[in-house]
Amino acid sequence: MNAINQSGWKPEMGNADETAPATYTGNKALMLEEALIFEIGTAATTGVDLADAPKVAARLGNLERHRDIGLPGLSEPETVRHYTRLSRQNYAIDLGFFPLGSCTMKHNPRLNEKVARMAGFADVHPLQPVETVQGALAVINELAMWLIQLTGMHGVAMTPKAGAHGELCGILCIKAALAARGDPRSVILVPESAHGTNPASAAFAGFSVENIPATSEGRVDLAALTARLGPDVAGVMITNPNTCGLFERDMREISDAVHAAGGYVYCDGANFNAIVGRVRPGDLGIDAMHINLHKTFSTPHGGGGPGSGPVVLSEALSPYGPLPFTARNADGHYALIEEETAQECHPHSFGRMTAFHGQMGMFTRALSYIMSHGADGLRQVAEDAVLNANYILRSLEDVLDAPFAHRGPCMHEALFSDHGLADGFSTLDIAKGLIDEGYHPMTVYFPLVVHGAMLVEPTETESKATLDQFIGALRSVAERAKAGDPSLKSAPHHAPRRRLDETQAARKPVLVWREPEQLVAAE
Repeated sequence: MNAINQSGWKPEMGNADETAPATYTGNKALMLEEALIFEIGTAATTGVDLADAPKVAARLGNLERHRDIGLPGLSEPETVRHYTRLSRQNYAIDLGFFPLGSCTMKHNPRLNEKVARMAGFADVHPLQPVETVQGALAVINELAMWLIQLTGMHGVAMTPKAGAHGELCGILCIKAALAARGDPRSVILVPESAHGTNPASAAFAGFSVENIPATSEGRVDLAALTARLGPDVAGVMITNPNTCGLFERDMREISDAVHAAGGYVYCDGANFNAIVGRVRPGDLGIDAMHINLHKTFSTPHGGGGPGSGPVVLSEALSPYGPLPFTARNADGHYALIEEETAQECHPHSFGRMTAFHGQMGMFTRALSYIMSHGADGLRQVAEDAVLNANYILRSLEDVLDAPFAHRGPCMHEALFSDHGLADGFSTLDIAKGLIDEGYHPMTVYFPLVVHGAMLVEPTETESKATLDQFIGALRSVAERAKAGDPSLKSAPHHAPRRRLDETQAARKPVLVWREPEQLVAAE
């Protein structure tokens, strides 16, 4: 990462052109190697001229800074170029197909973005008086009604900020319902095919977690689940469709068994885009389910947020949902039910999940997506998602092991394993090889129930032409791995960075830049 190297030429290459520079930087044509921002600028310089700050009395007490902050000073062109060059090294859904399984990385329609930027939505402030944000509350309420209708549930909590946050919300509702009836149940059952955040959310809420095995078909073992039910089981957290890309056909039987034993059913709805408009979770006996707006309804996803994970609730759990929530009065006026008024209409709430009501940008984008599709369009979303996933599954099952392909069609994602690769070759080699083909790798080594898992989710927004290109690339890399092509072991070769030592990167990450020590000549 030496900022003074500029050419990409190495001295040992020879120098046919005497005018060529004799330094090396790692530049690849117009893909420029980028130094750290601390190496571009120095703390001794600044990119702007500022007047001296007026002398005022210090009000920070012992928090007052007594040494330089140590940030580098850059000019505006240097700053813009630095971040633009970094952005060119990122892969994004606006650049190409993102095959990550379980994450549903699909196109975000620009109509949604336009609506989210409309005045009154983009500029709304959470502390404005309710009378001044009636339109925003109407949007939240309208979206809530759509979510209730699409899921066949009784109520919805709009405040959770993401999927795992929604899981916690649903589990806290279950905990509050048990407390209300004086039932000290303490165990949550989580199938092996569930999302990894499910057991973490249950444990965070204070429950003990026990695993339920999967069958050879990759679905919940109903016999094992029913055998474990008892007076200590508060409920089950089940992902449907699950992380093997399969629909849980015994969902109704699972719900009936759990309810008969006195427990509740939580469904991880992260994969709702595979069944939206086709199946209503409420009809399957589910008591709580989060919906990732940034997955099912195409709001931006990744980078740590913002996300949104509303939780739909059954009639049994709705009384315990969190505050605040919107309510539409008989005169058409919208109110926000907070602690001050909750005792009148919602006295059993377990409390708050967030300071304010949710993520307005996510709400407007999701409602725009829903209304632009309509009920029939949303049904097609599920059909296209499933069709695309099965197209990938059947197009590659002859070259990659597909452990559950013989059990029938998949849902929203296709699952492959590393079985059948040449000795010494693994899923990681295929993932790295895909980078050289111009694709971000699929999800690897998840779910854990499949050795060397490769999880591919094409989503409903990709065309057949795009899928054909990806299938061709993955087929080529898989054939090289099966043939034992040694060059695959050092892939990627054309990325800004070569393959890292991932073990060292995880165990000994270098996260802080330090000023290099200056060498001082001896006296």
